[in-house]
Amino acid sequence: MRIFSLIAAVVAVLVLAATYLLLEPAEGDAAAWVDKAIKASWTRAGPEWQARLVQDETQKVCSQYRNAPPKAVADAIVAREKAAIQYPPGKFMGDWKKGEKLAQSGYGGRFTDYPPRAENGGNCYACHQLDKKELSFGTLGPSLLEYGKIRRYAEAEIKAAYERIYNSQAVIPCANMPRLGASKFLTIEQIKDVVAYVMSPESPVNK
Repeated sequence: MRIFSLIAAVVAVLVLAATYLLLEPAEGDAAAWVDKAIKASWTRAGPEWQARLVQDETQKVCSQYRNAPPKAVADAIVAREKAAIQYPPGKFMGDWKKGEKLAQSGYGGRFTDYPPRAENGGNCYACHQLDKKELSFGTLGPSLLEYGKIRRYAEAEIKAAYERIYNSQAVIPCANMPRLGASKFLTIEQIKDVVAYVMSPESPVNK
């Protein structure tokens, strides 16, 4: 009985492989083929999710160059994304305690978060170490321990932190970090709070 199960499994794998080879597009049609496959996988998604499947100009270029665009293209990305940053009237820093809560919250953007029942979080700990007492954190991004302290809490660095959080691609083209402000995932006030969390002398980040 086991031999028949094994044969059936092998046949299934061979059929799938043959199907892939038959359906594999020519190199020039690859992007359209992938786009079609993605859309076909989300036919039951609501309008707000369908909209997330459509890449903007920067996302298309980053996909085209696999996140390693040539210099001229990279410079164009940075210029375009930086020009779209919305700055707050007045100060760039808000309440670091609110920023801490945002950094620890992964709420928002998931199927289980619809309809929204709370404000979106920054989910910063998924990629960064921020507080020495925090035991669990991601390593996709650099450690941000003493981020403000290392930069001497300079006004120019505070503005730079706001820009990086609002739109990381305005600093690093095709960055892995999400464009939290440009995508409207976080509000300007929330971003100010996160800036305060990483830049305020009173924040545990800088202790």
